[in-house]
Amino acid sequence: MFIHNRIALFRTERGISRKELAEAVGVNNQTIGYLERGDYKPSLELALKISQYFNVSVEMLFSFQRFEPIAMTLKRAGEEE
Repeated sequence: MFIHNRIALFRTERGISRKELAEAVGVNNQTIGYLERGDYKPSLELALKISQYFNVSVEMLFSFQRFEPIAMTLKRAGEEE
């Protein structure tokens, strides 16, 4: 089963390089690239470390279903106001 993630989105938003994230969670920077492309499934420990680093829930970063595009999420949020 494929695991979708938003690592690149969170990383870019915070101005963090792959190398910086990798060092913070104790993996090789290539591992972050593999995760972002979906070529590698994180262990539970690694998923929790990355989530903790960004201070968000695991569900905010990883999902079995595709994430809704950010533009759609923002549009829907605006309609709810």
